[in-house]
Amino acid sequence: MRSPIPGLGRVMVFLVAALASASLAVPEGWGEEGVQYGQVGTDVTLSCVGARAGSPVQWRRVGAAVLPEGSAIRQGALVLPHASLATAGTYSCHGEDGGLLHAVSLRLGHLPGVPFVSCRASDYENFSCSWTSSVETFLPTRYITTYRKKLLTGEEKRRNKSRHVGPCLQDPSRPGTCTIHGSEFWSSYRLNITEVNPLGSSFRLLDVTMQAIIKPDPPEGLVVEPIPLAPRRLHVSWKYPSSWPKEPHFQLRFRLQYRPVIHRSWSVVETVNLSEVITDAFAGLEHVVQVSAKDFLDAGNWSEWSAEARATPVIDPATAVSEETTTDASLESLAEEPSQAPNPEPVNHSDPLEKTAILVSLGIFAFFVLAAVLVITILIWLRVRKHGKDETKPHNFLVAATHLKALPTEAQIL
Repeated sequence: MRSPIPGLGRVMVFLVAALASASLAVPEGWGEEGVQYGQVGTDVTLSCVGARAGSPVQWRRVGAAVLPEGSAIRQGALVLPHASLATAGTYSCHGEDGGLLHAVSLRLGHLPGVPFVSCRASDYENFSCSWTSSVETFLPTRYITTYRKKLLTGEEKRRNKSRHVGPCLQDPSRPGTCTIHGSEFWSSYRLNITEVNPLGSSFRLLDVTMQAIIKPDPPEGLVVEPIPLAPRRLHVSWKYPSSWPKEPHFQLRFRLQYRPVIHRSWSVVETVNLSEVITDAFAGLEHVVQVSAKDFLDAGNWSEWSAEARATPVIDPATAVSEETTTDASLESLAEEPSQAPNPEPVNHSDPLEKTAILVSLGIFAFFVLAAVLVITILIWLRVRKHGKDETKPHNFLVAATHLKALPTEAQIL
């Protein structure tokens, strides 16, 4: 039956968690006889148990000649105003005759803060949560860890009247952690981590989705081997982490990082296989390799890197022979006795590449020189041709004028 008031269920969850925490915060539940707890910065009152009403008493502090500054005795009780951590210690009250009436050990600290909580699933069947305190209380502390499945089917609601609330099991060998077994990958959970000390309690509610917190353990059995007759190749293989169930419905994908030990930058390759061949390794150099894993459907986060494995690719036989020949020739040349006779031929220390570069430069220079000469020649020819045309025009005019002068006039004909 659903609540007619929106949000009532959530309010009830907070209220129940607060009441449960408060019920566990009573000082008597800590079982330390003769110990009294107090909060730093508040007034602390120590009662003299066993003293008769109205009879005078004396208070003393073990290991100190005087009581803390500002302390006062009121109706047989010792009042310590604005107590600090330095006020903690063992106090005793005595009767008029100096006899011991009561002794109490005062421990001072702070109220719990809201704990920091994080959760992680190393497989899809279980997940663990860890926490740390947000306040150093200086007091003994306990944690109450429970969970509730958020989304329930109708059948689950009928079978689980308590809304499927259960304990998140704490492991004494791993303080600050708890584990929920039999979780469902597609379900969501609400964690309640309550921190309790003799002064009070504080809790944090954390909603957890399995797909968001899945983080596999690192792959195991990493092996790196050189490949014969392949100078730049390494064969890498590994296994699924033993904590990951070997079922076909939830597979992993992997990423491989590798580098020569003398380099700092990594090369990274991703694969879905359990082996990979590195094809760009450096022959003769030792390489370091690591692998990590992630859910095949990209849910959650990558695992931590596995432990390192190392191997050295084989050296190319041809390169090795060449290097050995060069080394032997060098050693033989060094072993020979140097000749005392002068060499009449000059020693040529020039590099063939240097000669080629010089020849190319000379060729380019000659090309530009020839091109410049050709351009200058064409310009001179055009100018001479133009000048020749200009001198020819007046000469033709004079010839025509002379011819006209030689012709008879009309009067001479008549």
